Amino acid sequence: MRYVYGEFHQLYPQLRQDSARFFEFLRMSIETFDYILTKIKDRLRKKITNFKSPVSPEEKLYVTIRYLSTGLSFINLATTIRMGVSTLSYIIHNTCITIWEELVDEFMPTPRLEQLRNIAEDYRKRWNFPNCIGAIDGKHCQIKCPSGSGSTYFNYMKYFSILLQGVADANKKFIAIEVGARGKQSDGGVFASSILFNLIENNNFNIPPPKELPNINIKVPHVLVGDEAYPLKSYLMRPFPSRNLNPLKENFNKRLSSARKCIECTFGILRAKWRILGKDIEVQPDKAIAIIKCTCPLHNVVRERDGDNDPDYFNIVTDSSNNTKIQNSNFSPTTDHGARRSTNEAKEIRDTLANYFLEN
Repeated sequence: MRYVYGEFHQLYPQLRQDSARFFEFLRMSIETFDYILTKIKDRLRKKITNFKSPVSPEEKLYVTIRYLSTGLSFINLATTIRMGVSTLSYIIHNTCITIWEELVDEFMPTPRLEQLRNIAEDYRKRWNFPNCIGAIDGKHCQIKCPSGSGSTYFNYMKYFSILLQGVADANKKFIAIEVGARGKQSDGGVFASSILFNLIENNNFNIPPPKELPNINIKVPHVLVGDEAYPLKSYLMRPFPSRNLNPLKENFNKRLSSARKCIECTFGILRAKWRILGKDIEVQPDKAIAIIKCTCPLHNVVRERDGDNDPDYFNIVTDSSNNTKIQNSNFSPTTDHGARRSTNEAKEIRDTLANYFLEN
């Protein structure tokens, strides 16, 4: 039945004859799909036996991308694919893990020193924020209530979730992510307990040394930029508190907000393309983590190979440039990552940048 009526065997060959329709269905170009297939097909291939013809790597990738890009339930997708629900679920889970493991080292490696220098230069040119090596933010990804979990995944917005924390470069690509914190976990502890935090605190994130700001002889560290939910650190700038802002502080907040749009747009593109992230992910947490993780290197692959011609990118960036609020329902922000703890050094760095921005 699958070979006669199944979507892959009936529709997929037609899609390959129409590049625009292919992109609409699978959220990427034919060339990018084929490229991903070459990366993962050996791990997805099984031997043909006398008893059963296995699902091909191409069909496994197709059904996985369809699941991620539509957010269809397993039951609905299994009906169109003409495949058993348990078989479909197994294929998607295994393919998501394979996508992550085969793509992450190439498309989302731990940043090297020179890469972070280049990112800082991009932020200076595009967003007028020198010495910025990335914008950081976190999102709650909605999941169904895990069996036997009580309320540990139940967040302050009254739904069950897993947290995705990401850092984006100036080109709206992820340079680091972390997935798996439970929705109920104190937001103040999410960043402080993250791998990224430990890498930076132990000087293992390859952050370039301090560099002079353009046009003046003052060195400041390279920094991430985050919203008011994040703590003020020597390597992480957050806005000044919104009360009693003077022109200097207001100007700094505007400059930081502009740079922060990179991660907001990145999350917006991610959710627009992989619509499963805008739905209630109806699997247990370990499988939900695999789903969420694999969308991030997929995002980077499409950004790198399909570029600004991607309609999802164009629509989100256009909304951002028009100051339209990026909608992320079921993909909600985190709050208060230990935001009150800061050092005098961090405050001095922020003050230095604020004074610089007022004149430059």
